[in-house]
Amino acid sequence: MSRSPFTPEDLHDLISFDDPGEDRTWVFDLTFLESNWTCIFGSGCKGVYAEDATELSEGCCSHGAHLVDKADRENLKAHASRLRADQWQHIEIGENKGLTKKNDDGVHVTRVVDGACVFLNRPDFHLGAGCALHVAAVEAGERPLDWKPEVCWQLPLRRLDDVDPNDHVTSTIREWKRRDWGDGGAEFHWWCTEATDAFRDERSVWQTMGEELTEMIGAPTYDILAAHLTKRAKDRRGAAASKLAKAVKSTKVSIGAKPRR
Repeated sequence: MSRSPFTPEDLHDLISFDDPGEDRTWVFDLTFLESNWTCIFGSGCKGVYAEDATELSEGCCSHGAHLVDKADRENLKAHASRLRADQWQHIEIGENKGLTKKNDDGVHVTRVVDGACVFLNRPDFHLGAGCALHVAAVEAGERPLDWKPEVCWQLPLRRLDDVDPNDHVTSTIREWKRRDWGDGGAEFHWWCTEATDAFRDERSVWQTMGEELTEMIGAPTYDILAAHLTKRAKDRRGAAASKLAKAVKSTKVSIGAKPRR
């Protein structure tokens, strides 16, 4: 009696290649990068609570943003100083009490006001719900990723760097998973990279998040990745067209065949 091969639930396609300019190997999760995932903040995002929190319009901003280092904090401070009251609902709290604080683990995070990040404008604000930094960046004609904390503009992408005993670096780019939130991630009622309703864009993630990926891996590496994925998509379309042509030809032959007597 034959046994069916084991198929993991979370099976992903990966590619890897060596960086042409440094002692590093890149690994990319193509299953996510070629998907049509898109951020659905304000359009069905259920938030990051243990229960459905769609009506709060907080997205993944409920717990504040973890700032990775001093440069991240300084960048946030510099851009927050450019915000106006008509762009930022909680400007008085931010200016008077501070933009960030240290959590119980000693990590700098953006201040939380009424259950969400101090920079998150709520639905009752005249501009509606959304990140004040994002609003101001767009209004200034600048990239939101230059204004926001690093974790905010990278989500739902994550870069992991591992160094072997010979100092060779392996850098992996993949989707941000529940486990990346820590112990609380398992309790989320919903997480966007698992939800079918967030996979609705007409383009792939590697295209829609091209700027973010370029910042994370560098322009030369992104160009190599983009060239490979463009060719991969072209080859896939060609294979599909060939298969369709064969099916049509087979159907015509079948229809035109004389019945047996």
